[in-house]
Amino acid sequence: MNPNLSPTNHNADRRKFIGQLGAMAGAAALLSTPFAADALAKPDENITVGQIIDLFMKQVPGAPFPNTVDTLKSGNRDIVVTEIVTTMFATIGVIEKAISLGANFIIAHEPTFYNHADETTWLANDDVYQYKKELLDKHNIAVWRNHDTIHSLKPDGVGIGLLKQLDWVSYYKPETGNLLSIPSTSLSSLIETLKKKLKIEKVRYIGNPAQSCQKVLLLPGAAGGKRQISEMSAKKPDVLICGEISEWETAEYVRDAQAKGDKLSLIVLGHIASEEPGSEFMIGWLKQNVPGIKATHIHPGNSLSFM
Repeated sequence: MNPNLSPTNHNADRRKFIGQLGAMAGAAALLSTPFAADALAKPDENITVGQIIDLFMKQVPGAPFPNTVDTLKSGNRDIVVTEIVTTMFATIGVIEKAISLGANFIIAHEPTFYNHADETTWLANDDVYQYKKELLDKHNIAVWRNHDTIHSLKPDGVGIGLLKQLDWVSYYKPETGNLLSIPSTSLSSLIETLKKKLKIEKVRYIGNPAQSCQKVLLLPGAAGGKRQISEMSAKKPDVLICGEISEWETAEYVRDAQAKGDKLSLIVLGHIASEEPGSEFMIGWLKQNVPGIKATHIHPGNSLSFM
């Protein structure tokens, strides 16, 4: 989600995912494994939704945060968990797969009901909302959004997942934060690597496919045009890789920069592709901290198709 839409100043900083690593030594080692706390329960003991939420929040300084969006969207804290599903979006398709697995706890990263705060008053008479809510209620499924909290881990859980999936952990340096130095490659080769590693069919881009790229500014999710442009201006990357953009902001800045003569390209992965690795991170965390409950990651697929 766009941090500019966030309800608190705390959340406004949550997208600085690699920047949070700057104060920490041994970044590669920190990125290599999920964060561990005291594991919950033995396999034969009942574990509730609330216990798992509390255990995760215990690892994040200041959590739970005031006015956070990380609340239950369905179900309640006292539900005894049978199986867990992690995902970027708790779509109807994901919910149906969870039901088929016998899972009754979904940990999603983004909203379930089509707006940042999952406010549903305006949807009360909407049949799509009603269908989804009734499906969750019928099967007594708890959906917890883990957004502000996972982004506030130090280092950021979504960032860890993305770096690991790209095999870019070794390129991170504390002194340069989210400006990575990768082996020099053409823009077209970089795009092919991203598509292969993140399993996406196509990306949108601006730039000369033959351009050499080494300095990469990595801003997953929806950092917002002002931040994307400010960081490009200050850090002078060869290419910005981001989740999504406002086309009338970031894309136009890059186009004008190229007209000016700057060597600057843009790759837009899509919001899901850039942050879904955070749900993969959660699987590792759950296996380490809640070993008695089976956890499955379900990719929601891309919401948009290309022709």
